[in-house]
Amino acid sequence: MKILLTGGTGFVGSRLMSHLRPHHQVSVLSRSPNKVYQRLGHDIEALSSLDDLPDLDRFDAVINLAGEPIADKRWSPAQKERICQSRWQITEQLVEKLRAGSNPPGVLISGSAVGFYGRQGDTLVDEDTHPHPEFSHDVCARWEELARRADTEQTRVCCIRLGVVLGAEGGALAKMLPSYRFGMGGPIGSGKQYMSWIHIEDVVNLILFLLEHEECSGAFNATAPEPVTNAQFSKSLAANLSKPHFARIPAWAMKLLFGEMADLLLTGQRVMPVRLQQAGFHFRYPTLDKALKETLSAPRR
Repeated sequence: MKILLTGGTGFVGSRLMSHLRPHHQVSVLSRSPNKVYQRLGHDIEALSSLDDLPDLDRFDAVINLAGEPIADKRWSPAQKERICQSRWQITEQLVEKLRAGSNPPGVLISGSAVGFYGRQGDTLVDEDTHPHPEFSHDVCARWEELARRADTEQTRVCCIRLGVVLGAEGGALAKMLPSYRFGMGGPIGSGKQYMSWIHIEDVVNLILFLLEHEECSGAFNATAPEPVTNAQFSKSLAANLSKPHFARIPAWAMKLLFGEMADLLLTGQRVMPVRLQQAGFHFRYPTLDKALKETLSAPRR
């Protein structure tokens, strides 16, 4: 299969590449081709732009994972714009090229996030849950709407609403580990807010699953079937590191440090992967304890 991948040098994209390259011919779209060669090897085709391609007919599939990290920086107006445009612009460009061809790729798998739902309290959330209007929803809703424009009889579209991705190489867990390893880990705010998480191997496997299963289309919650509260997550992480679990970051401190962005960490969603399970996908790491044990014992890649 010939696959066009965006976000190939990112946390999820890099792991996905290690599974794709033995079996498929992958081209990576990146503004920094040198970064692609350094991280993924010189045998990869790196495209710096779509401008030289009249369409995407030479590809069988497109996987779109590009986007500025949403929780890395305080949400200034400029940062909000970067978060939005880093997702919207590339998705719009891809869809334009998809629709320009006569024999387009059979599938577009496009990223999204559980932030689509906004804050949901302890309500069980599935793909049909009505979202709470706020910035994270606005970002994801527009992102998905742009991707769905590629949906035709020739091309099916799958939007994966990712939760917190757990892996040894990066992501949220990498930022949390230093304080926990020093015995200074603990819940954020009340700790009652839900965290919907997923092991990075399950992310890769569900993308491969959606590539192969032609009956799958639409939105899919990419989260493990065991969402936990922030306090439960914190306690399990500390226990797996054999560290104490007593520190707590008050909500006011989070808001002082991160402003509006703190809401991502102080509120949450209790998301269930209903449509993935109905489609027959099986999680390798369905429970948090199993996921953390593997992640913390895995060598950094």
